[in-house]
Amino acid sequence: MEERIRISWSLPRYSVEFLRRDLIAGLTVATVAVPQAMAYALIAGIPPTYGLFTAIVMTALGSIFGSSRFLMNGPTNAISLVVLGAAGIETADSDGTERLQFVFLLAVLVGMIQILIALLKLGDLTRYISESVIVGFMTGAGFLVALTQIDKLLGLESVGKGTDYLLRRLWLTWTQGGPINLRALVIGLATIAMIYGLHRLSRRLKIKLPELLITLVLVSSVVWLADQIFPPANQISHLVVEQRLPRFTMPAFSHEAIRQLWGGSLAISLLGLVEALAIAKAIGAQTREPLDYNRQCLAEGIANLGGGLFQCMPGSGSLTRSAINYFSGAATRISGIFAALAVLAALLLFAPLARYVPQPALAGVLMWTAWRIVDRPRLMFCLRATRFDAGLAIATGLSAVFISIEFSILIGTFLSFLFYVPRASRLRATELVLGRERVVRERRPDDPPCAKIVILSIDGELFFGAAQDLEERFTELRGRVKEGVRVVVLALKWARNPDMVCLEHLRNFLQDVQKHKAIVLLCGVRDDLAESLERLHSHDWLPPDCVFRENASGPSSTLQAVRRGYDLLGENLCVTCPRRDEQGKERGDWYYMI
Repeated sequence: MEERIRISWSLPRYSVEFLRRDLIAGLTVATVAVPQAMAYALIAGIPPTYGLFTAIVMTALGSIFGSSRFLMNGPTNAISLVVLGAAGIETADSDGTERLQFVFLLAVLVGMIQILIALLKLGDLTRYISESVIVGFMTGAGFLVALTQIDKLLGLESVGKGTDYLLRRLWLTWTQGGPINLRALVIGLATIAMIYGLHRLSRRLKIKLPELLITLVLVSSVVWLADQIFPPANQISHLVVEQRLPRFTMPAFSHEAIRQLWGGSLAISLLGLVEALAIAKAIGAQTREPLDYNRQCLAEGIANLGGGLFQCMPGSGSLTRSAINYFSGAATRISGIFAALAVLAALLLFAPLARYVPQPALAGVLMWTAWRIVDRPRLMFCLRATRFDAGLAIATGLSAVFISIEFSILIGTFLSFLFYVPRASRLRATELVLGRERVVRERRPDDPPCAKIVILSIDGELFFGAAQDLEERFTELRGRVKEGVRVVVLALKWARNPDMVCLEHLRNFLQDVQKHKAIVLLCGVRDDLAESLERLHSHDWLPPDCVFRENASGPSSTLQAVRRGYDLLGENLCVTCPRRDEQGKERGDWYYMI
């Protein structure tokens, strides 16, 4: 019967204790979600109101349909930066309404792609995106987050069009954005210093303080009080948050818009799934909670699709908020519902107070976020591990900064496959010999060559990429057969995943060897290779008694093939063969070890 994705609506027997734990965890998450949601919306280039909408709708939908009870969905810093690049479309309207429609459409497209991935049961494919790519992407994203906040931290006026390349806009802002506003710079630096101090205090006290929320409240209060006493000559910009609920909005689907957004939507879909599944797996490893990958992919798709229809930007699982939810003692997925309701209450009750939050203060929050988003110990580990990992991380990071943030993860993934295929296609061919100690072992340089029998162990993937290496080994064996070798034993126990090209090379080699009256024995033949040989009617060019299948419970197929090879040789042994010492003895007593 066809396997389907099942969503369990049942909850464990809910108790007052579960209610208390979920309520505390949800409220704790909300204290971090409110400032983060506003900040991430600004990274994406949209008003902070829509970041709060995302923290409400996506968090609720992700908790309802998700597999992990600790994963918190909503806006994230990396995806917000991709949204900035993907939806950076020049529009005719001055209030940005058309650009908002692009952002909502982007969320809908992301949701549709993720739902399709879940329905096709492709969720496990996200594990083929190298961790080196993710490390490089997060490093590049952190650098770009910091760059996008320089103008607000320095009080400069943003210059450039939405279609301009990000680094060009930053250069224009730096050169044409006006003089530095020292007051804005002081506010931004004070914000960073206060967050750092609270962070150190939190670690010393071993409790999780809502450092971002506390900092924004204190800095905003001090700035407001200072403005009352000493009215500034130059006003700095403040946040504007609308006091309203998210409304159902059907984005305008058009061929031109989809053409411009499809690349970004694909990148966000993959990045969002990688983020969410990685966080869920990391927490699940500590809690022993089983995780249904395809169901979680479906939940991510539903959250993005539903969010896009209710004025939300694309999002994913948040590492910070998920960790807070876990460490706060959440019992069930209801904690996500409580977190969404708490953000909704903050939006309706305290939205007017957002106008007292100065933009440089929020820029300081994002500068701190940019610093935290780069996992420096893991980055150094990646750079030192192998040149392959270092190259992937550097290439992905540079692609994020100098090419396109939305395509960088796709570029990194493509490069990982491009670099991996040549590595996976390398075949290791090891010649084995029968030593005087009655052991079948690797041939050493001081072992005399055998002129009658060759034992070759092949290790690697037998796919088209390895075809050239395989043919080179067969060419060497053809030459030795022409020189007098009568038996070739191919040990294929460690040869995996044969395809048409390599099987064709094997058939041609067997047919060529038979023309010189030599015999080829295949040993260690696994089920997949045996089935392929049967489908190809191999009995026409390979006698069945020349195939020794791998049997875990029986005697070694390699030893059986070696015995069979020497039986076929009979007395026709080379001058260096150790069996010559046993000419007068019963060979039935011989046994071999590998």
